Amino acid sequence: MARERPEVLAPAGDAAAMRAAVRAGADAVYFGLEGFNARARATNFDAASLGKTMDELHAHGVRGYVTLNTLVFDAELPAIEAAIRACAAAGVDAVIVQDLGVARIVKAIAPTLPLHASTQMTCTDAGSVELARELGAERVILARELSVADIAKIRAETDAELEVFVHGALCISYSGQCLTSEAIGGRSANRGACAQACRLPYQLVVDGVVRDLGDDAYLLSPEDLEASALIPALMAIGVSSIKIEGRLKGPEYVAATTRLYRAAIDSSIEPAVREQALQTYSRGSGPGFLAGVDHQRLVEGRACDHRGLPVGELVRLHPGRRQQLEIVLSRPLSKGDGVRRRGRSRGRG
Repeated sequence: MARERPEVLAPAGDAAAMRAAVRAGADAVYFGLEGFNARARATNFDAASLGKTMDELHAHGVRGYVTLNTLVFDAELPAIEAAIRACAAAGVDAVIVQDLGVARIVKAIAPTLPLHASTQMTCTDAGSVELARELGAERVILARELSVADIAKIRAETDAELEVFVHGALCISYSGQCLTSEAIGGRSANRGACAQACRLPYQLVVDGVVRDLGDDAYLLSPEDLEASALIPALMAIGVSSIKIEGRLKGPEYVAATTRLYRAAIDSSIEPAVREQALQTYSRGSGPGFLAGVDHQRLVEGRACDHRGLPVGELVRLHPGRRQQLEIVLSRPLSKGDGVRRRGRSRGRG
């Protein structure tokens, strides 16, 4: 029997990004309320207007999932209970939860409110998926460190709905298990305040001696995930939802990436659609862990921010007060485009 096509799940850090996702063809969006979500720096949404937000989404045939995906302290239980009740009253299509206690609260006070287990639960095998189901989760968002083969194995051992990240930022640690930000700066990633310590430059010390790495200073900063080419394989497995990371990104990014994965599911990707998504924001792109563990591929080490698209090969540097570059172009440049030199040039000016 043929499986249903997976939903395209887009991020929304604010109302503009949400509207962009809807216009670009998202089947569902996920967004946070003020407090209790893993992107505290996003604009996020107000609980008082949650009903209006959901009405707008449903008017366009789009589902809305609310992220309640941080760890919660005892003193915050009344507030998280109020947030859960607000989600239920507003007709939210599901809440996304990391904290096992919060999952139990959802099922106790809003038993008909669908529950999704966050990637922060670190579900990496069928056993952990079944544990999440015992807590009431009807869908599990798998950890981002799994390969396509790993996901297929889980699919063969459980009939739970599976959601998989296919685009956006990756963490150097297992999903939900990074304590670096809190250890270095007192900002907990599991409380929505990640300082992105993995994006900082570091030195490598070997036997007490600093090793000269040249330009390779960003030793913990992985490239971004871009898995549009793997969508047919994930569809064949029976993944229920393909998810785009990016609640801190703007509406242009949300629109471009949503269009890319809408086209991937429809088997109609054109090169320009993919290029637009990567041009909007990418730290370099690749299949991440979906292609298996390969840290040398995943971490290039020379940058931690947006790289744009390759435009050609630098063949010569011409010296002088205003240094000139000689480039063999692989794509046209337009007036106003910026060019970043990467790697070591061949030849001398």
